[in-house]
Amino acid sequence: MTTFGYPRELRILTGGGFQRVFDNASLKVPDQQILILARPNGLDHPRIGFVLSKKNVRLAVQRNRVRRIIRESFRLNQHKLPAVDIVVLARRGLGDLESEDLHKLSSKCWSRLRKKAKQRTNKENG
Repeated sequence: MTTFGYPRELRILTGGGFQRVFDNASLKVPDQQILILARPNGLDHPRIGFVLSKKNVRLAVQRNRVRRIIRESFRLNQHKLPAVDIVVLARRGLGDLESEDLHKLSSKCWSRLRKKAKQRTNKENG
């Protein structure tokens, strides 16, 4: 049976983990309000971290809501995602989106990430 938990193993917890993604981001999924950077992690599951600055998402309430919604979307899609470390960067206007729009945006970004990862592995193997 597939579990949909969100244990510590699914999070990037250290500054070094974030730095590795920033230095060697082999997958990028840009959007108007969000940027997702990812790199293979050598594990059998994806991990996620968030960078939501006060400059781009003004209020703490909005930052927490954005983080909560994207984390929930990640939790439900984790088994479909490749084994990569993912850093989600907020851009201006992300906090102004409605919750439903945030759900749609995150789902769209996960599918684009899967597609790019698949293309990348096909390039390496072919």
